[in-house]
Amino acid sequence: MEENIAAAEEVVNQWGLEVDASLFSDSGRADSERFLRATADLHRSMFFFSSPSADPAARSASLLRAHSLLSAAMRRLERELHLLLSAHGQRLNPFDPLRPVSNVSDVDDATESLTQVENASNVATADIRAVAESMISAGYGMECVRVFKTMRKSFVDESVRRLGFERLTQSQIHKFEWEALESKIRDWLAAAPVAFRALFTGERLLCDRVFAGSDSIRESCFADVTRDAAARFLAFPELVARLKRSPEKLFRILDLHNAVAELWPDIESMFRFESTAAIRKQAVNSLLRLTEVARSSLAEFEAAIQRDASRSLITVGDVHPLTRYVMNYLVFLANYQQTLADIFADLAFEPPSPLPESFFDAAEVATPPSSSPTSASTTSSEGSSPLSSSSSAAASGSISVRIAWLVLVLICKLDVKAELYREVALSYLFLANNIQFIVRKVKESKLRLLLGDLWVARHEAKARHHAASCERLAWSKVAATVPADTSAELDAREA
Repeated sequence: MEENIAAAEEVVNQWGLEVDASLFSDSGRADSERFLRATADLHRSMFFFSSPSADPAARSASLLRAHSLLSAAMRRLERELHLLLSAHGQRLNPFDPLRPVSNVSDVDDATESLTQVENASNVATADIRAVAESMISAGYGMECVRVFKTMRKSFVDESVRRLGFERLTQSQIHKFEWEALESKIRDWLAAAPVAFRALFTGERLLCDRVFAGSDSIRESCFADVTRDAAARFLAFPELVARLKRSPEKLFRILDLHNAVAELWPDIESMFRFESTAAIRKQAVNSLLRLTEVARSSLAEFEAAIQRDASRSLITVGDVHPLTRYVMNYLVFLANYQQTLADIFADLAFEPPSPLPESFFDAAEVATPPSSSPTSASTTSSEGSSPLSSSSSAAASGSISVRIAWLVLVLICKLDVKAELYREVALSYLFLANNIQFIVRKVKESKLRLLLGDLWVARHEAKARHHAASCERLAWSKVAATVPADTSAELDAREA
């Protein structure tokens, strides 16, 4: 054992803190294995001279000598760990999206370049693991973990910044104009999947490889390295959801909800430990807040349609601005069918009760598409309406029924506006043009998949009915100006 201590002393003194080169550089790698073996020998020597069986005369001096050399060796390894993490910070993360790749056009050259990067990453990871195992086995795990956490957390924070996401407080977000905040939301939507599926996943694998011998250490390192960055990412959607609500902001709210919901399986799996429970809780809180805002925004959209009190008459043959606004809004909304289905999954749809008399005629066409499992029951009898019945479609909160209801609210509002025309024929023309516009927007978008061909056919028939009524009234007015004998002659010719 004394010979082991003497041999280890030679190696440790050769690599004192005054030496700038690294044990794991090309010039020093030959000594790296000797140095790590020397630290193991020193650790065994300390155990030997600590035992009662050791020679009492040599025990104290040898124990102090081994301890002093081991402390010096650990200081050197702590520095080596710092050097390794600094020199190979970016290549250590196997999924780092910001890792530079050589600009090569040939496929073989590109494959060779990637292989070289992978090999360098594996070598660096193996070196760090060797240093970590040596420090931990010698009782210097706290120092090892401190250096690792500090260096990797700095790398993660810098990577998040380079992804384009910046930390914003609630007060800062409140000061943004909506257009500027939308830009921040777009940055978040682009950065979040990369952060969780590449950056944080890579850190998880790195911790697993470096600290493979200790579940508690690798869990602690991963939690401390990624916790703050992950929490900031997941807090942003909730901060946005706390802003003043409006129907115009709904689409970005749905984008954020969809992104967090899609990332949830990764979050739940990656941050499954008790030490990272706060990350899972933040994700759930953001989803709940976004769900609440989406529901209330859609309710506000419906209320805005019903509140519209404009009485200005539009040019004959034109489409009312309210119709254009609502249908364009619904066309965009139809792109979020699955997100809306998730948001309203546990909220049954209940139209106002009792329904106004004028709603029932339009409600007949608000039947869900034929693919709906409830279509058989809701169309089994003439004139039945899923909006005025207790059908399972309404109970399930089907997004198809909700969209149909919003169109129904619009049509009923158009019925009111049609009454502003003094000429009944113009009222019918107004309704025909607007309903035809509604049908066209449905047929040209994903609304058709939601509302179905039967809905389209019934509304096309309604538009034709209004157009025919307009024509009939117009001709009746013309006929009323024709002398009786001429009118009779015309009737005879028609016969």
